[in-house]
Amino acid sequence: MSTDISDPGHGHSPAAWTAVIIMLAAFTLGTVAFWFEQAWLVWASAGLIAVGALVGWILSKAGWGVKGPKYVAKSH
Repeated sequence: MSTDISDPGHGHSPAAWTAVIIMLAAFTLGTVAFWFEQAWLVWASAGLIAVGALVGWILSKAGWGVKGPKYVAKSH
């Protein structure tokens, strides 16, 4: 645990939350598709996981990451 007060943490940004939500939904969809033996949907959800990572990276580069100018850290 860090004692540095100025440390905003990692992943506590709109970019990170958006990426995680997209990838979590894709993983859930892929799991259900695997259960119902829908191979095409399993692969589509795997692609959606990559899309989630790409969206997170794009939002981070657009300033919505932890060190971005559009992100304001909240005190805990």
